[in-house]
Amino acid sequence: MADIEYSVADHVATILLNRPASKNAFTLDMVSAWAGYLRAAQSDPDVRVVVLKGAGGAFCSGVDLAELAGRERTPLSQRTLLTDHIHPVAYAAHDLSKPYLAAVSGVAVGAGMDMSLMTDVRIAGESARFSEGYVRVGLVPGDGGCYYLPRIVGTAHALRLLCTGEFVDSAEALAIGLVSRVVPDHELDSAVTDLAATLAAQPPLAVQMIKRSIHAGQGQDLRSALDSIASHLAVVTSTADSAEALTAFTQRRPGSYTGR
Repeated sequence: MADIEYSVADHVATILLNRPASKNAFTLDMVSAWAGYLRAAQSDPDVRVVVLKGAGGAFCSGVDLAELAGRERTPLSQRTLLTDHIHPVAYAAHDLSKPYLAAVSGVAVGAGMDMSLMTDVRIAGESARFSEGYVRVGLVPGDGGCYYLPRIVGTAHALRLLCTGEFVDSAEALAIGLVSRVVPDHELDSAVTDLAATLAAQPPLAVQMIKRSIHAGQGQDLRSALDSIASHLAVVTSTADSAEALTAFTQRRPGSYTGR
């Protein structure tokens, strides 16, 4: 079994972190493969949704510190470690136009929490526990925690979580908007699978343009956002998928979408 696995079925790509003995702490080889899998999903027309999950009852405990123990620790080497190994995952996630879901059970700590923040939707099992943790060991989040977290939960909650390193359980994670849903642990896989299937059944180009518009709109003024969405709508309505969706709706039947 590989430390990280990638599979595609029914238009859904799954990335599985598979080091349960270390609570899925990731190695540098794993993050290299991880970024590659996200890029592969983006370029594969058969993939409409991507799901990220961990094996063995945990999501991810962050970077494998044992692997880093013998590495050079100069300022330049520390920066290079992030820019050359960790940041490509964030860039690949940012470039992914397809819905990216996380199934979070057990711990999501440090870089593991930040990797979950790179997804579009997080569904948690009741056992899920989140912590930024960096400040407790005198560090700052190097992989996007200060960027993603305020955008998800707001400045006040983000400041509290980042500057205390305290753990947040699944109930509080739901209350502050860190996750969109909490389910019993034994229902987590089915809940994420059902959502992925629902998203994969929608007209794929429309879904991708909705996602792009949401993210682009966070950095646009209203006039720019509306101008952009007008162009997206014009393109979408010219596709076979749009025509099929409208016909299926009027005939009260499921649609059949090709992604074209």
